[in-house]
Amino acid sequence: MITLNVNIDHAATLRNARGGTEPCPVTTAVKAEIAGATGIVCHLREDRRHIKDRDVYRLRETIQTRLDLEMAASDEIIAIARDVIPDLVTIVPEKRAELTTEGGLDVAGSIEKFKKLSDMMHEKNIEVSYFIEPDQKQIDACVAVNADIVELHTGAYSNARGQKMMEEFEKLKSGAKYAKSCGLVIVGGHGLTYSNTALMCQIREFREFSIGHSILAHSVYTGIEQAVRDMLNIIHNAECTNNIR
Repeated sequence: MITLNVNIDHAATLRNARGGTEPCPVTTAVKAEIAGATGIVCHLREDRRHIKDRDVYRLRETIQTRLDLEMAASDEIIAIARDVIPDLVTIVPEKRAELTTEGGLDVAGSIEKFKKLSDMMHEKNIEVSYFIEPDQKQIDACVAVNADIVELHTGAYSNARGQKMMEEFEKLKSGAKYAKSCGLVIVGGHGLTYSNTALMCQIREFREFSIGHSILAHSVYTGIEQAVRDMLNIIHNAECTNNIR
């Protein structure tokens, strides 16, 4: 069964817009868990534009499911991760000027650096995931650096339309199959919405989706618990349809 990790970063974005305390990202995370999320994702960026250090520690103390800390491979954030000890870290590229993460990480370009990072996390019994494009070279690099998981970047698929969308779908399908053959757990994330997630469920190698912005946007109309349930219904219904075929 495909599970759902909910990214709560943009609850913090909205809170920070007024410099106050609402909406609370920790409360958002708890409500997502109540609705059926099997994990919570937060990205502690170097510029602290949304999630703050205190949020990460409070999430670790509060949530009952898995905590996935998205992070750049910077010394400062690595030290925080080893102190917080999330269940999982997802290593992502990070640029100060970007609105959101723009593409996958080049693991192949820094094998020794990322192997050292993986070892540092494994010392603390933290699983390690790398956010990459569905590319064989990058998947091989993730194996070389002792990754446990790869999160395949679904942004190009999510932004495409028509035939281009199907081409990106096939790339993800091929990448997921190859990653599984390498012994990796496969996650999909970035840009997934209520209209494009069901098709992704046809790629049976995916064990989990990481979705945030679309759920939080939907929750403006429905509330966070119903927004999570609506996304889970899409995933479960798509899986049921795929299993009947």
